[in-house]
Amino acid sequence: MPPVRALAKQIGASQKRLKPILDLVRGLGVDDALNNLSLLPSPWAKTVAKVVASAAANAENNMLMNRDNLRIVHISADNAKSLKRFRPRARGRIGKITKRSSHVMVVVDEVGNRS
Repeated sequence: MPPVRALAKQIGASQKRLKPILDLVRGLGVDDALNNLSLLPSPWAKTVAKVVASAAANAENNMLMNRDNLRIVHISADNAKSLKRFRPRARGRIGKITKRSSHVMVVVDEVGNRS
Protein backbone atom coordinates (compact mmCIF):
# COMPACT_ATOMS: atom_id res chain seq x y z
CA MET A 1 0.00 0.00 0.00
CA PRO A 2 1.26 3.54 -0.68
CA PRO A 3 2.26 5.77 2.22
CA VAL A 4 -0.33 8.22 3.54
CA ARG A 5 0.27 11.93 4.03
CA ALA A 6 -1.23 14.92 5.78
CA LEU A 7 -0.45 18.55 5.04
CA ALA A 8 -0.96 21.70 7.12
CA LYS A 9 -0.64 24.88 5.10
CA GLN A 10 0.30 28.42 6.16
CA ILE A 11 1.54 27.57 9.66
CA GLY A 12 2.59 30.86 11.24
CA ALA A 13 6.08 29.68 12.15
CA SER A 14 9.26 29.73 10.13
CA GLN A 15 11.09 26.59 9.02
CA LYS A 16 13.89 27.47 11.40
CA ARG A 17 11.54 27.27 14.40
CA LEU A 18 9.90 24.04 13.30
CA LYS A 19 13.08 22.12 12.38
CA PRO A 20 14.11 21.10 15.94
CA ILE A 21 10.58 19.88 16.66
CA LEU A 22 10.43 17.86 13.46
CA ASP A 23 13.88 16.34 14.09
CA LEU A 24 12.66 14.95 17.42
CA VAL A 25 9.85 12.90 15.89
CA ARG A 26 11.36 11.89 12.54
CA GLY A 27 11.38 8.10 12.18
CA LEU A 28 9.34 7.38 15.32
CA GLY A 29 6.11 5.48 15.61
CA VAL A 30 2.96 7.62 15.61
CA ASP A 31 2.08 7.02 19.27
CA ASP A 32 5.65 7.72 20.43
CA ALA A 33 5.77 10.89 18.34
CA LEU A 34 2.49 12.17 19.80
CA ASN A 35 3.74 11.46 23.34
CA ASN A 36 6.98 13.35 22.68
CA LEU A 37 5.16 16.30 21.13
CA SER A 38 2.73 16.58 24.05
CA LEU A 39 5.69 17.08 26.45
CA LEU A 40 7.35 19.90 24.50
CA PRO A 41 6.82 23.47 25.77
CA SER A 42 6.73 25.03 22.28
CA PRO A 43 3.29 26.14 21.04
CA TRP A 44 4.21 24.86 17.57
CA ALA A 45 4.58 21.31 18.89
CA LYS A 46 0.81 21.20 19.34
CA THR A 47 0.30 22.14 15.68
CA VAL A 48 2.77 19.47 14.52
CA ALA A 49 0.98 16.95 16.75
CA LYS A 50 -2.31 17.76 15.00
CA VAL A 51 -0.74 17.05 11.60
CA VAL A 52 0.75 13.76 12.82
CA ALA A 53 -2.61 12.73 14.28
CA SER A 54 -4.33 13.67 11.02
CA ALA A 55 -1.92 11.54 8.98
CA ALA A 56 -2.54 8.60 11.32
CA ALA A 57 -6.30 9.06 11.02
CA ASN A 58 -6.03 9.22 7.21
CA ALA A 59 -4.08 5.97 7.20
CA GLU A 60 -6.54 4.26 9.54
CA ASN A 61 -9.75 5.37 7.85
CA ASN A 62 -8.81 5.60 4.18
CA MET A 63 -6.24 2.82 3.80
CA LEU A 64 -7.33 0.52 6.67
CA MET A 65 -3.84 0.44 8.18
CA ASN A 66 -3.20 -0.60 11.77
CA ARG A 67 -2.34 2.42 13.97
CA ASP A 68 0.09 0.40 16.11
CA ASN A 69 2.29 -0.33 13.07
CA LEU A 70 2.39 3.23 11.72
CA ARG A 71 5.74 5.03 11.55
CA ILE A 72 6.65 8.54 10.37
CA VAL A 73 8.71 7.98 7.22
CA HIS A 74 8.93 11.63 6.11
CA ILE A 75 8.25 14.91 7.90
CA SER A 76 9.22 18.33 6.61
CA ALA A 77 8.48 22.03 6.78
CA ASP A 78 8.53 23.85 3.46
CA ASN A 79 8.49 27.56 2.71
CA ALA A 80 5.10 29.25 2.42
CA LYS A 81 4.14 32.76 1.49
CA SER A 82 5.62 35.43 3.76
CA LEU A 83 3.77 38.44 5.12
CA LYS A 84 5.56 41.71 4.41
CA ARG A 85 5.20 44.39 7.07
CA PHE A 86 6.89 47.73 7.76
CA ARG A 87 7.92 49.43 10.98
CA PRO A 88 8.77 53.12 11.35
CA ARG A 89 12.42 53.85 12.06
CA ALA A 90 14.45 56.93 12.88
CA ARG A 91 14.58 59.98 10.61
CA GLY A 92 11.46 59.10 8.60
CA ARG A 93 12.73 55.81 7.28
CA ILE A 94 11.04 52.43 7.37
CA GLY A 95 12.28 49.01 8.41
CA LYS A 96 11.13 45.97 6.50
CA ILE A 97 9.74 43.01 8.49
CA THR A 98 9.17 39.60 6.91
CA LYS A 99 6.86 37.28 8.86
CA ARG A 100 7.65 33.84 7.56
CA SER A 101 5.27 30.90 7.46
CA SER A 102 5.55 27.29 6.35
CA HIS A 103 3.73 24.17 5.19
CA VAL A 104 4.15 21.04 7.33
CA MET A 105 3.92 17.65 5.59
CA VAL A 106 3.84 14.31 7.41
CA VAL A 107 4.02 10.95 5.60
CA VAL A 108 3.26 7.77 7.55
CA ASP A 109 3.50 4.15 6.48
CA GLU A 110 3.25 0.74 8.08
CA VAL A 111 6.48 -0.65 9.52
CA GLY A 112 6.72 -3.49 6.99
CA ASN A 113 6.05 -1.16 4.03
CA ARG A 114 8.78 1.46 4.43
CA SER A 115 10.01 3.04 1.21
